[in-house]
Amino acid sequence: MTNVLGFDEDELRRLAGSRSFERGLGYVSSVSAMEIGERSITATVDGTDAYEVELTERATGFTGRCDCPYGQEGNFCKHCVAVGLTVPRQAGSVPRHRAAAASRGRQLTTWLESRSRDELLSLVKEHIAGNRDLRHRLELRAATAADDLGAVRERILGLLDTRPFARYGYVEYADAHAYGLQAAEAVSALRTLAETGRAAEAVEVARDAIEALARTYGEIDDSDGTIGNVATDLAAVHLEACRTARPDPVRTADWLVDHLLGDLSDATDILLPDYADALGAAGLARAHERAAAALRDHPKGWAEKYLMEQLMRAEGSVDAPIALHAADLAPSGATHLLIAQDLERAGRPAEALTVYLRLIGPLLTRTGDTAYEHLTELLLSARVCHRALGTEDTFTTYMTTLRTTQKRKRKLMAMLDQHGL
Repeated sequence: MTNVLGFDEDELRRLAGSRSFERGLGYVSSVSAMEIGERSITATVDGTDAYEVELTERATGFTGRCDCPYGQEGNFCKHCVAVGLTVPRQAGSVPRHRAAAASRGRQLTTWLESRSRDELLSLVKEHIAGNRDLRHRLELRAATAADDLGAVRERILGLLDTRPFARYGYVEYADAHAYGLQAAEAVSALRTLAETGRAAEAVEVARDAIEALARTYGEIDDSDGTIGNVATDLAAVHLEACRTARPDPVRTADWLVDHLLGDLSDATDILLPDYADALGAAGLARAHERAAAALRDHPKGWAEKYLMEQLMRAEGSVDAPIALHAADLAPSGATHLLIAQDLERAGRPAEALTVYLRLIGPLLTRTGDTAYEHLTELLLSARVCHRALGTEDTFTTYMTTLRTTQKRKRKLMAMLDQHGL
């Protein structure tokens, strides 16, 4: 079926992927409040929540935007599919709606152009008085234009302030979305700052913004992941600003290490190797020195080990991370698994296979879904190693023996069948 916007069901499937497309079929009846504009169509789709969807026509094709968690990650989601499938039902009225939208746009432009400067100023002030978000955005633009970094910093941190949304000292789920929209303005402001020749200032303000949001992240019900996305975007702006401005590498390394070893790093998922270009040799050396000292002070610390492992990988070492894991092997076998995966990534399947088989042995004596799932994952990894080594016949013989000895474990057999083992 051809869509009046210019793309058909095949195009919707391509944009969304088969899984989201099939799910979208079930939401067609949940589409409401459709509005057809000159180059876009907006609608509400009732799902877990009421989600706002916008399909926009562009020179390069069509895009979909939805404020559901999956859509906020930039995906063409099932709700976008549902709206796209609903449009043909409005085919007869689309040209009329588009013409009306274009007419309203021209009418508004003509009216605004006919207003005097004082009338326009009065109009803007009127809307600012009744719209806090608009006032914040315009204040931020004014501060940026005035080259007032102090005011820009204050306004950005103000956008990240949770207090107006925390009625009981905590941002509840019902208020988290509104806070997320406001916090996203801080990201936009920082990105504008970085892209207008002020990347060095953006680095400093982004650090403050990351720390401010991280301090309050634990006090927000972020079930939808909206605030987590803002935190990730703040970190991305900081990284890009560092790559552009090339701030002092030692100071940058110190900030990164302090942040990653602190209690506030979970919100942003910053990875130090991503900063390798901005840090250069001097910054990486400083980070390695700090991480090694921290690991000596806290040899059992998870954050310290993870940071050192990141640095070793950034430096191109394979054996060093393996030695790091081998120095403190967990009884659960988790560190053995990390070692095997490191060896496999390094193109050393024979060594990886030895570790995988060592982990498989004890699991053959256990029962329960968790043990069966872990065993299946390890067998899949072992199969990959055998394929890389050209010894698939050996793996086939191994699986035949394993299935014979484990045949009474029906759930395990079903899992193995499901994965073609």
